[in-house]
Amino acid sequence: QAELGINEHHQNEVVSYMRFARFKRGMCLKTVDSCFQDLKDSRLVEETFTVDEVIDMLDGLQSVVHSEVESELINTTYTNVLLLRQLFSQAEKWYLKLQTDVSDLENRELLDQVAEFEKSEYTSSNKKSTADPIKPKLAPLNEGGSELLNKTVAHLQEENEKLKTRLRTIETQATAALDEKSKLEKSLRDLQMIQGDQKNTANQDITELENKVAALKSQFEKTLNDTTANQKFLEEDLVTTKHDLLKVQDQLSTAEKELEKKFQQTAAYRNMKEILTKKNEQIKDLRRRLSK
Repeated sequence: QAELGINEHHQNEVVSYMRFARFKRGMCLKTVDSCFQDLKDSRLVEETFTVDEVIDMLDGLQSVVHSEVESELINTTYTNVLLLRQLFSQAEKWYLKLQTDVSDLENRELLDQVAEFEKSEYTSSNKKSTADPIKPKLAPLNEGGSELLNKTVAHLQEENEKLKTRLRTIETQATAALDEKSKLEKSLRDLQMIQGDQKNTANQDITELENKVAALKSQFEKTLNDTTANQKFLEEDLVTTKHDLLKVQDQLSTAEKELEKKFQQTAAYRNMKEILTKKNEQIKDLRRRLSK
């Protein structure tokens, strides 16, 4: 069996069209034969005819046959256009652009190949018709491709909806995470501000203590300077001066201790110490939460 170089499905479609074309060709030939038969039955009733009569009969026969053949050729052209329209419409559903080569329509080698294929197919179809006269009808051209395309589009739409749902979920989670981060940052800033205020208060208290100590030191230095100015007097009363110096030092130490003791007993110092302790615990807890 001759092959056309196409797959089995397309070859079956070609065979179907060739059967249709053979049927139309047979009908055209029958019409031409009937034209000749009508001429025989209606005009050839005498034994002899003149030349003019023969010419008149042939001209009438030519006109009828010409009209029938022309009509059939025009109908064949329109039929081929409809066939191409079906193929192009099916290709456009798949966004394809088909091209044709009109020069191949006059390729004698290809025409002979098609003729051989038709001959072999006609022979094999005659053999099959005796064994299996009922042949299943082929599926329409415009169903298989569109059904597969619709399934593909539906699948893509379903995947698109899934991706949209997942994206919305991720956006919600990201928004919640950003809000939590903002809250933690605000809490950390507040704690840093509180800690800074506490440090300023502690620095202020320390500065006051340093000023008091400096004043005592200045007073001691002034006394020392006075003793230097009165060195002669101090030398004479060195023992007494040493005792006084030790006494002053003892008083200074006692005053510093009493001052420190009084400061520790003040409500401001205790409150400051409690606030620092609580804030340090809050900072430690916040760091543990951030590390988690």
